[in-house]
Amino acid sequence: MTQSVISSVRLSSITLPLATPISDAKVFTGRQRPMTEVAMLFAEIGTADGREGLGLSYSKRAGGPAQFAHAVELAPVLLGEDPNDIGKIWDKLAWAGASVGRAGLAVQAIAAFDVALWDLKAKRADLPLAKLLGAHRDSVRCYNTSGGFLHTPIEQVVDNAEASVKAGIGGIKIKVGHPDHAVDLARVAAVRERVGDRVPLMVDANQQWDRPTARRMCRNLEEFDLVWIEEPLDAYDAAGHAALATAFDTPIATGEMLTSVAEHAELIRHGAADILQPDAPRIGGITPFLKVMALAEHHKLQLAPHFAMELHVHLAAAYPAEPWVEHFDWLEPLFNERLEIADGRMHLADRPGLGVTLSEQARAWTVARHEVRS
Repeated sequence: MTQSVISSVRLSSITLPLATPISDAKVFTGRQRPMTEVAMLFAEIGTADGREGLGLSYSKRAGGPAQFAHAVELAPVLLGEDPNDIGKIWDKLAWAGASVGRAGLAVQAIAAFDVALWDLKAKRADLPLAKLLGAHRDSVRCYNTSGGFLHTPIEQVVDNAEASVKAGIGGIKIKVGHPDHAVDLARVAAVRERVGDRVPLMVDANQQWDRPTARRMCRNLEEFDLVWIEEPLDAYDAAGHAALATAFDTPIATGEMLTSVAEHAELIRHGAADILQPDAPRIGGITPFLKVMALAEHHKLQLAPHFAMELHVHLAAAYPAEPWVEHFDWLEPLFNERLEIADGRMHLADRPGLGVTLSEQARAWTVARHEVRS
C-alpha cells in the first residue's frame, strides 16, 4: 500500500522567556552570562492525507536563529518523501547540509524534523511514542534540577528540594562548581540534611573543575551517597572522566553536551561515564538517539537523558535498564498538556505520539515562521 507523502513543513522559531535569570557554574566562573531565555525550534510536518507530526529542537544562550535558518534551508528536502522512511530522510537531510558538518548546529536543525516524523509515525499507529519504540515501562524515575541552580540562595534551594519531593518527584539535583569549594559542600550538606538519606541526590558541576579539583571534590562528596556527580570535567575530557569513574564509588554522569553518535561512542570507548546523558535534540533527533541507546545498553550503562522531559520520557521508557528523566518545568507553557508526576516517577500518557500540542502562548512567543508546500 502506498503511503501518503509529505506535503507541507511549517517551522517556528519561538523564544521562551525564563521567569528568573539562570546561573550555573559557567556563569560563576565568568564563561557564560546568565540564561534568560531558551530558543525553541518546532517543525510541523503534514501529509497529503491530513496527518501531522510535531518535532522540536532548542538552543540555550546562542544558536537559535542559526538553527532556524538551517532548518529553512533543509525543509524543501522533505517534500514528496514517504514519512515512514525516517532513516532515509535523516541521511538525506544530513547530506543536504553536509558542508556544515554532521554534529552541532547542523544536526540540531535536523532533530526537529526527525522528532516530528517519529511523532507522526506513532500517531499513524495510534500509539504513544514509547509504545511504538517498544516500551519497557509505563513510568520512569524522575529528578528535579530547576530548583537547585547556583544563583538560588541555599535556604530557597532546600525549600525547593523539599517541595519537589512532596510533589512526587523522585530525586533532587543541585548545581555545584562554585569558585569557593566550601560553598558547594555546604549546599550539598544542607540539602542532604533537609531531604534525608533516602531521597536520591545528584550534583552537577557543569564542566567547571580541572582534574585536580575534580579529584578533591569527588573525594569530599563521597560521604553524601550521591546517585551521581555530573560533568565534573570538560565534556570532551573522556580520559579525565574515565579516571574519576575508576577512582571513586560515586558514579560519574556525562554526555549532555555531545552532539553526535560518534562523540558518545568515543566517551563510551574510554569508559568515561557510568551514567550516560544523551540529549536527542542535540544529537540530531530520535534516530541517532536510538543508536546511542543501543551502545549504552551494550556496555551496560545507566541512562539519564538531558532536559526536554516531554520527549525524553518516551525514549527513557524504551531503555531496558531503569533510567532517570530530568524534570524541568520550563517548557510547560509551550504545550497544552502536562505530564503526570507521582510517587517519584514520570508517567506516560496514553495520547498518541509525543502526546503534546503547541499552546496559544507558544504561538504568541513565535518570532519567525516559514512554510513550504508541495
